[in-house]
Amino acid sequence: MKAIILFGHGARDSRWREPFDRLAALWQEQHTHTPIELAFLEMMQPSLEEAVRALSAKGANDVIVVPVFFGQGGHLRNDFPALLEECRDKFPGVQLRSTSAVGDDLAVLQAIIDFGARAL
Repeated sequence: MKAIILFGHGARDSRWREPFDRLAALWQEQHTHTPIELAFLEMMQPSLEEAVRALSAKGANDVIVVPVFFGQGGHLRNDFPALLEECRDKFPGVQLRSTSAVGDDLAVLQAIIDFGARAL
């Protein structure tokens, strides 16, 4: 079974995760047969490992991790690959893949431009 993880940085203020919760809810409404979990690098739960564990327990064996970051900074170049590799080692029955940061996608950037244009 395929599944998806939306991976964000995390923050001390719990309200910071509200857009992630909305994203996950929208995903689940539109893709009812593909489980989703959120995961955070730091300061929030669940961790990437906890999210993979939860999806594995639901029967997922093919998980794509989507870094919800605007760019490929140090966290995505250094911390994220190490976490992903740790999860691969801990969950050998789960194929773990990742996309680039959402900010690398032209459609995401265009959506932000469109948002700004609507505000004019």
